[in-house]
Amino acid sequence: MKAPRAAAAERYADPIQAPGTDEKRWRSWAGWRRMPTYAPPVRGRVVVVAAHPDDEVLGVGGAIALMTAAQVAVTVVSVTDGEGSHPHTTRLTPARLAELRARELDDALGELGAGEARVVRLGLPDTQVAAHETRLAAELAELLPGAALCLAPWTGDVHGDHEAVGRAAREAARVTSVPCRFYPVWLWHWAEPGDPRVPWERASRIVLPPAVQARKRAAVDRFGSQIHPLGPAPEDAPVLPPEELDHHLRGWEVVVG
Repeated sequence: MKAPRAAAAERYADPIQAPGTDEKRWRSWAGWRRMPTYAPPVRGRVVVVAAHPDDEVLGVGGAIALMTAAQVAVTVVSVTDGEGSHPHTTRLTPARLAELRARELDDALGELGAGEARVVRLGLPDTQVAAHETRLAAELAELLPGAALCLAPWTGDVHGDHEAVGRAAREAARVTSVPCRFYPVWLWHWAEPGDPRVPWERASRIVLPPAVQARKRAAVDRFGSQIHPLGPAPEDAPVLPPEELDHHLRGWEVVVG
């Protein structure tokens, strides 16, 4: 007999739409004690790549705050404008949603102390990044030379755009000889502690001091279009309800090498 959660998940073609793992299970996982820590660069330039505006804050917003405080020059690359987050809403056109999400990102970076970060919007179509992966790798390769690090979405995140961006960043980092680490976003939803689908042996933690946690919380709150309903209809529901945000408000972040 299948476990109740596994049986429920089978009813969903997309694991991201299936019921998620409770954050309490993650926080009580003994595996954290075995995971090494990772210290972000404290000098030079770092390129943070995101499939959609908010991925970078959810995944490594604390790291961005730490690096900015250390005077690291941060470049944030928004591969898409996130215009597809609510495909059936009648409240906002895709163009208006794209501009709203860009403003939310600017506000969030300000909360992290990274208001002077360079933001590059590539404008690839939301939900269709895989079709432009070769072009994306080439564009990222133009931004990476001389960087101390590239941070990009994890290639196993079970979200098509995230995985395509991660692959493109990995290729760009390879050809430019820049170190690359990958941050998960949706892993905490569809995976479980100790999940064999996750390369835990290559994972490490970035520990966030309380003040940095507070900055990240304030930054996440700036993404109103994603954490609050756009309207009363089902298609206006938030993409990131409170139980999902809980995964990203711990005292640490995770990167995969």
